[in-house]
Amino acid sequence: MGLPRPLLIATAALAGAVLLAPAPATAVPGRDGPQPHPVREGGGRDAATAKAPLSAAANALRTAAPELAKSGGYPRRTVLDAPPVNPADKSIKLGLAPYHALAPRLNALQKLGDRVSVEVAGHSAGGHELYLVTVTAPETSRQAREQERMRELIENSPAAAAKDKRVKSAYKTPVFINNNIHGNEWEGTDAALKLIEELAKAKDGTTADLLSRNRVYLNVTANPDGRIAGTRANANGFDLNRDFITGSQPEARAIRRIAIDKQPALMLDLHGYVNGTLIEPTTPPHGENYEYDLFLKNSYANALGMEKAVNGLGYTSAKDGVQPAVIPFRDEKEGWDDWPPIFTPQYMPFQGAIASHTIEFPMAVNNEEYDSLPVAELRRRAAINTAVAGAAMRATLDYTRTHRTSVIADQIETFRRGAAGEAQRPVSQETVPGVPGIGPEDVYTTTFPRAYVIPAGGGPGVHPDGVRGRSAVAAARLVDHLLANDVRVERAVLPFRLAGRSYPAGSYVVDMRQPKRGIANVILADGRDISAEVSTMYDISGWSLGLLWGATVEKAAEGELHVVGRPVHAAAATGYVAPFGDLRLRLEDPKEVAALNSLLAQGIKVRRAANGSAIVPGSARGAAGVLADRLGVAFAATKEKGTGALRRTRVAASVTPGELFALREMGFEVQPVSTAALNSGFDWSKADVLMVSGGLEYGKLTPAARGALGAFLEGDGGLVGLGSDGAAFNAGAGLLAVKPVAGNGDANGVVRVANTAGSPVTGGAPAHTFVYSPLWFTDLGPGVRVEQSYGSGNPLVAGHWRTAQDGRGGPKDAAGRASIVSGTSAKGTAVVLFGTEPLFRDHPKGVFAQVGRALITR
Repeated sequence: MGLPRPLLIATAALAGAVLLAPAPATAVPGRDGPQPHPVREGGGRDAATAKAPLSAAANALRTAAPELAKSGGYPRRTVLDAPPVNPADKSIKLGLAPYHALAPRLNALQKLGDRVSVEVAGHSAGGHELYLVTVTAPETSRQAREQERMRELIENSPAAAAKDKRVKSAYKTPVFINNNIHGNEWEGTDAALKLIEELAKAKDGTTADLLSRNRVYLNVTANPDGRIAGTRANANGFDLNRDFITGSQPEARAIRRIAIDKQPALMLDLHGYVNGTLIEPTTPPHGENYEYDLFLKNSYANALGMEKAVNGLGYTSAKDGVQPAVIPFRDEKEGWDDWPPIFTPQYMPFQGAIASHTIEFPMAVNNEEYDSLPVAELRRRAAINTAVAGAAMRATLDYTRTHRTSVIADQIETFRRGAAGEAQRPVSQETVPGVPGIGPEDVYTTTFPRAYVIPAGGGPGVHPDGVRGRSAVAAARLVDHLLANDVRVERAVLPFRLAGRSYPAGSYVVDMRQPKRGIANVILADGRDISAEVSTMYDISGWSLGLLWGATVEKAAEGELHVVGRPVHAAAATGYVAPFGDLRLRLEDPKEVAALNSLLAQGIKVRRAANGSAIVPGSARGAAGVLADRLGVAFAATKEKGTGALRRTRVAASVTPGELFALREMGFEVQPVSTAALNSGFDWSKADVLMVSGGLEYGKLTPAARGALGAFLEGDGGLVGLGSDGAAFNAGAGLLAVKPVAGNGDANGVVRVANTAGSPVTGGAPAHTFVYSPLWFTDLGPGVRVEQSYGSGNPLVAGHWRTAQDGRGGPKDAAGRASIVSGTSAKGTAVVLFGTEPLFRDHPKGVFAQVGRALITR
């Protein structure tokens, strides 16, 4: 984790365009009334069948995240291609292994005997291979197949697995060690290489016993881009250890695939730098969807073993500058929590880990230290950190070896409770004996609903696009994301009733009596307002995909579930093109915005409709068909002609990496800018709109830069501003007359909003959005329009938002206030200002289109 709560501002971030695999189009009724059957064959077949059309997202997942090998014996020899030598690799200065040295080293380690195997688990955003090493005693293909059978039994039939004598005696406990997810926290990689070599060469009986009864998986470097560049983030500018509920980055998806395919019971994530060495478990609040009694029992006991091993290295002296290890659960009150599932160790329990830890090395060697300390001192510190990482790894393997039977039993019990629909066991001295200091402040549980339903169309209140409430493309995205996280989903073959509601055939159902109910609830539940529980949080506190990803999700708290359905392996395709007339494209989803941008880039003349949608001429039906296949969007028939021409929007953007990534996902042509870039002389003829969320200060622009900017804004240019920095830039440039009011800067979460009817920015948007350091607008000048307001009362649904110490800035102060405003300045500049965070870390997909429409409707 390292530095707390970073807000990364991109001035020259790197992000690639998202490539979407094609998917056949199928029927979705049009917005302007009933439509005939689709012109393509195959519409209406269930995605569970072999020939069913799949959503575009499902096709992308299928190609981008292949399953790791599950059969075939060990060792599995892979001859890795060595990258070119890179003398600029930042690891070299520290005396650590540069990325280009890893492949040759792993090739050599595989030759040491029959215990080491290497797979390529994926590729980084920058195109570097991710190396997954397995260390275990040799297995024949038959033995490997039996291990896979037992792994599947543990997950899918946990009650049977608990009684299976073969599982108890022969199943190899999976342990996963993840290294270097923050690129400039290097040393876990080097400790992993040393551990692999030790295990490969060891002749003692303890090692033989360990490897005969366990498999050790090591992700050698989870972030090769950052390792090479000496950056926390990957090549897309993302903090990968904030991406595990979103899965936007290839590195996070590769780790997710390892978690699902290997099903580790214990997991370490190696980080830096906190002195003394920080070893989780954490302070409150604890994730309410965990089986926390089983988790705390194992994570605390393993932490004690790691603490002993780390302190036993002998570095805790004044000479070395290393403080004794710290276990936050025992030693701290709050501020280092395991509430959000965005971190690697907080995600892993939902895939079966009954102990997972962040380990923070003690001696800082990055950032200022990297640049200022002598090389000899940096290498001394790096050597200590490598030893600390190795000690934590070996202690965890020892815990696994000596507690193997109970570790597997607890993993089975986690899955069994989910499948049986049993209530969680609150932690206490009785339920978790031997763990001191358990109090009511540690009790966080939830009540799992009977099921969630993502409804299809066909009943009363049906949305014009065929899905009750919201869009089909958003529903498909959410279903595919559930499946990618190994959540079981069914699709109803017949209409059904649940909890007093009727649902049509085609609705998606998530039965919460399933082994991985925790991750299902994490994704779909609204979340919880924990503002009153603790005074401070480490990172975000709300994240609901059910509220933020644009699909309708209905919770059935209880009731008998009688659904005639089929298991879903991918969401059914949603793309559709009406066979006659002009076409209407809604702009309420990021994929619809991407489709519009693609049409405009092709030179197709598209017009704006009164309700904010786009009117595509019937002559472009062929191009629309390609986009329906590729993006899953629907083009309905319409007789409306539109109110004005839409044109391609080129964006000059001083924004965060997550925002930059989201803009490019929506198909915008983006040129990153900054204060320095504008002062160096930016060519404004290459831009139509300026977007600012940080990294661009009007007061620091040179007179020449201000003049060029002013000419752009007073011409045909526009401004879209996000947050306090966007509002400050608006004020500095003297544009829209509004007063921005900052809420508590530590606040974040999911909030209720009221969208203004007919708004060109928020028309059709969800009733919830995301905030981080929320802002609202008062004292609106002439001509300023409110596009969205915070909900009444307490708008916070889930997250942490308190008043500041002066008693102001709380959610009730924001209630009813304008969260998004727009207008035209006295000099003719079109401006839209957001007090929310609609593109935050590429996460709240369902509200991306608000920014897209703000850029388009300038």
